[in-house]
Amino acid sequence: MGVTDVLWLFFLFSAIQPIIRQKMLQATRLRLLTRFEKQRGSRVIALIHRQETMSLLGFPLMRYIDVHDSEEVLRAIRLTDPDCPIDLIIHTPGGLVLAAGQIAQALRRHRGKVTLFVPHYAMSGGTLIALAADEIVMDHNAVLGPVDPQIGQSPAASVLAVLERKEPKDMDDQTLILADRRADQVSGW
Repeated sequence: MGVTDVLWLFFLFSAIQPIIRQKMLQATRLRLLTRFEKQRGSRVIALIHRQETMSLLGFPLMRYIDVHDSEEVLRAIRLTDPDCPIDLIIHTPGGLVLAAGQIAQALRRHRGKVTLFVPHYAMSGGTLIALAADEIVMDHNAVLGPVDPQIGQSPAASVLAVLERKEPKDMDDQTLILADRRADQVSGW
């Protein structure tokens, strides 16, 4: 076995190791959630976005609430008996208003009690979801963040402020497009 073979083995192990660690973490998390579900007599759903869950060549991948999350959470809610309590554990920096809104609306429609657990933080879209719960249980150091929709890289409130201060003829096309997108999002929610 030469130096090249050792380097290839090292590279292969380095590429596979985060995946193995992720699978082990998921299995441990599933065991804990199942035990929690049995103790509380509820359906436990976890919406957890941790930056260190996976990295690509050493760069952490940022996770946030997206349509994939809303599909999974909505499916879990639909598969839960309407009178069964739901415990949602959420840890997220926020995400897409469409996805967070769908989750929040589904939780509000659920007949059984909805308890939301925040172990660390639920920012922006996470706070929107939290406000749909019947009860919010937080760690003493946990925080909820402001619900601050973003359009591209700009806060939606800032885009609306520009609309109030300037005439459309004095705005660039990008600002007008962002304002138009904001109007569509608000009317659709």
